[in-house]
Amino acid sequence: MIKIEVLKNSDIKKISISGHANYDVYGKDIVCAAVSSIVTTSINGILCFKKTIEVSDNGKLLEIKVLENDEITNKLLFNMLSLLEGIEKQYKNNLKIKTKEKNI
Repeated sequence: MIKIEVLKNSDIKKISISGHANYDVYGKDIVCAAVSSIVTTSINGILCFKKTIEVSDNGKLLEIKVLENDEITNKLLFNMLSLLEGIEKQYKNNLKIKTKEKNI
């Protein structure tokens, strides 16, 4: 299962993504492919405009840390989460999103 943890207040502060969907064999998994595509496109979109995020990937865990919340970053991250939530609804056994509220 792909696990996504979101830390936010009114803005997103950090997103952590780990695991494998196990919908199909590695290399043919449409859920993993969709998640990877959405996340990669969103990260590249943000970095194309501004350096407001920091991305780290050790092969098992991808972390997106928001360094500065601005309108573009917020819109692209909330759009990314909306798309991922759509996948979660269709593939409940393969993707789980948890959101934690952070008081600032």
